[in-house]
Amino acid sequence: MTVLVVFFVSLVLYNKFNRTAENNTSLGNQQVIYQVAANLEYYIRSMTTVFTSVEAQIKSSGALPNEMLNERLDTIFHTREDLVTIGLFTETGQRMTSLPSADMRSNTHLTSQNWFRSAIENPNHLSFSVPHVQNLFKGKYKWVVSMSKGIKLKTANGQEINAVLLVDANFKLIDDLSRSVKLGQKGYAYIIDDSAGNIIYHPQQQLIYAGLKYENVEQALKYTYGSYLDGSTGENRLITIQTVNNVGWKIVGVSYMDEIVTTRKEISTFLLWLLLFVMAFVLLITLYMSAKISQPIKRLEKSMQLVERGNFDIHIPIRRDDEVGRLSRRFNLMVNRIRELMNQNIHEQEAKRKSELEVLQSQIHPHFLYNTLNSVVRLAGTGKNEDVITMITSLSRFFRISLSKGEHFISVADELEHIRNYLIIQKMRYKNKFEYAIEADEEALRCRTLKLVLQPLVENAIYHGIEPSADEGFITISARVLEGKLCLQVKDDGLGISPDKLKDLLTDPPAQHEGGTGIGLRNVHERIRLNYGEEYGLQIESEREEGTTVSVWLPCLQEGGEI
Repeated sequence: MTVLVVFFVSLVLYNKFNRTAENNTSLGNQQVIYQVAANLEYYIRSMTTVFTSVEAQIKSSGALPNEMLNERLDTIFHTREDLVTIGLFTETGQRMTSLPSADMRSNTHLTSQNWFRSAIENPNHLSFSVPHVQNLFKGKYKWVVSMSKGIKLKTANGQEINAVLLVDANFKLIDDLSRSVKLGQKGYAYIIDDSAGNIIYHPQQQLIYAGLKYENVEQALKYTYGSYLDGSTGENRLITIQTVNNVGWKIVGVSYMDEIVTTRKEISTFLLWLLLFVMAFVLLITLYMSAKISQPIKRLEKSMQLVERGNFDIHIPIRRDDEVGRLSRRFNLMVNRIRELMNQNIHEQEAKRKSELEVLQSQIHPHFLYNTLNSVVRLAGTGKNEDVITMITSLSRFFRISLSKGEHFISVADELEHIRNYLIIQKMRYKNKFEYAIEADEEALRCRTLKLVLQPLVENAIYHGIEPSADEGFITISARVLEGKLCLQVKDDGLGISPDKLKDLLTDPPAQHEGGTGIGLRNVHERIRLNYGEEYGLQIESEREEGTTVSVWLPCLQEGGEI
């Protein structure tokens, strides 16, 4: 029964295919011919514009001839490569001016040429000639389409005369445009004159002239546009007509019917293969159905194997409510619960690491407070009361920002103020061992950051970079927004760090280094990565005897957490 149905459908499709192929080919031919007509019309319109420009220059030039007109015409002539001739002649055929300025042939019979007669017989009307060889000038024999028009001019003595303006366009562009049209393997297009039926262009022009090829031009002249079937040449052909406006030309497209519809042999072969395919399909469908029944169980088995390998991002789609569907639903619940427990464990471990880092951070302050108070005692003992006031004021501001009402995130402006007070205290403790500068962009000051990220970096710069050096040091702290990220930077010109120490400075677990463990740097680095992600943290660059630069990369978060 399936074979009978397919046979009937194939027969219907065969007839439908024939009709559809013919209609589609007719429509496609019309679109191709219409596009050619549009392109040809555009080209002729552009040449008409050139002719109008030449005419306007001649009429506005005053008495003829004059040198200024020749210069203007020469400019127009050299702006278009397809211009062959610009000429102005009296009604008796005498040349008034022309481009090119070559010598004219004596036997041209200028006044008897079609373009000249059309201009004289229809003054003030732009005429287009059929393609012909331009033979006015010696050594110039190009195929052209002539545009001509009869106009009135004034001579140098004020006398009004009748003249003929001629502009020749190279026919090669029209020839190339028409020759590029392909309608199937054998199809082609040709152009005829609407008034007399003269063939303006044909891809087999020589055969037409020799009488070896015939075109039913009389039938084509009856149509302005559209398609019809023609059998006058002994072959069934589909003729498509489109008229080029303003010129009186018609583009005729010719395609052969034996190329349009697929041959009966090809259709019969196709139907035979279709029937064989249907038989094979009917035999294989039962195998497919049995496989379809066992597919859900195999899918569940495959998902379990993925979970065994550690992939918990598994979800089995539930398509039915039978035993396999209920089992799949329970499996999904189990995997989701395992994933939740794993995420919970990760969050607990991260919280533990955060608390450990915060405890480590809090251990910095007692040591710093002890050293600062010792310095205050020494200053008070030597009677430097102003320095004592400055140090105590800076210390109070330092701890006020450190506390920051228990918040972990503060503005960059507060962080820079915190490090400024820290540097004031340290500079007094080390008796002007170093100078410092703090620079910040306005955009960076509005960003928020983890608090106390700069103090460990500055402390390392003082203790390990500048203090061991014999020379006075300089520390630069800057805050900028680069490529959408916040960059806080601490730069010193101290002793620097050796390459061996530098590559392990941020490793976890920490490596022991001579002169310091790098715990402060790792503390800041880990805090940033825990709060913002792996793409943020510290970047350290250093050279021995040149100094060290530590860059802190953070997301550019504004007030309220907006980027």
